[in-house]
Amino acid sequence: MSLPLSILDLAPIAPGESASQSIAASVALAQTAEEHGYGRVWYAEHHNMATIASSAPSVVIAHVGAHTSTIRLGSGGVMLPNHSPLTVAEQFGTLEAMYPGRIDLGLGRAPGSDEATTYALRRDPAASASFPEDVQELRAYLAGHSRVPGVTAVPGNGSHVPLYVLGSSTFGARLAAALGLPYAFASHFAPQSLGAAVAAYRSEFRPSEQLERPHVIAGVNVVAADTAEQAHEAREQVLRTFATSLFGRGRTFSEAEVDQLMASAAGQHVRQMQTYSAVGTPSEVRRYLEEFRTVADADELIVAHQARDTQARLRSVVLLAEAMESVAA
Repeated sequence: MSLPLSILDLAPIAPGESASQSIAASVALAQTAEEHGYGRVWYAEHHNMATIASSAPSVVIAHVGAHTSTIRLGSGGVMLPNHSPLTVAEQFGTLEAMYPGRIDLGLGRAPGSDEATTYALRRDPAASASFPEDVQELRAYLAGHSRVPGVTAVPGNGSHVPLYVLGSSTFGARLAAALGLPYAFASHFAPQSLGAAVAAYRSEFRPSEQLERPHVIAGVNVVAADTAEQAHEAREQVLRTFATSLFGRGRTFSEAEVDQLMASAAGQHVRQMQTYSAVGTPSEVRRYLEEFRTVADADELIVAHQARDTQARLRSVVLLAEAMESVAA
């Protein structure tokens, strides 16, 4: 592809489907992405969300890895405040031992949950304050020079699994720059600080053993379909499902109640969260992504293919890849 593309897979659980069906769909998505030239697929850690099955990214990666052969797989990301650096180093060191040269480790500072879930995870709400130190401790385990005397990550020691800092503000951008790590901005749901964060990252970047020059990955939503009407209908379904998941707290809504929600300030907030979205036919989506890459000053885009139906999501994956390949040809 002329424009490097990767995929963020949230392992969505569609209405009426099970987590087992969602995970099977993630396998099919990764296989389709591998066949059509995408660079990587990442899985995000979320907790206490009835519509997302990726609460344990390392487990999903292990399963998908067994059903693919070349595509890179990783976390987008592991929420480091929920885990000890040693545990993450061991988990991803194990994955690297299983699938050499195919594993990425994206790290986020947010807990990925609400206060009650943070308690259930037995984590300190203030744990995010130590994120910079935890990243460096984790990095040292993977590099083979532990910062904790007498403690080694096995597997993981010396594996050099590549790290990525994920963020939606200038905090993560500046940390990634200081550590010489790639930076992935969550513009697919938090668009506000994209320009400021990328500018700070590029201006403050210091080369490291892992990375000689800045590398920015920007997130963007995609709904590609055979017709623009199909794409926009699928997009609206996704927005309605996202709104009820975000604000419903497990409630079951009638269609009329969802209409009211989408017309409210909460619904407008959901639309604003997903400002950066490419929706339409393959050529329309391609043009949007090419323009967005310039706006985001990105080296790579990571796309969240949005559709409640698995087949529609897989169709979006294929249509976008074919559109990009036609440009390259």
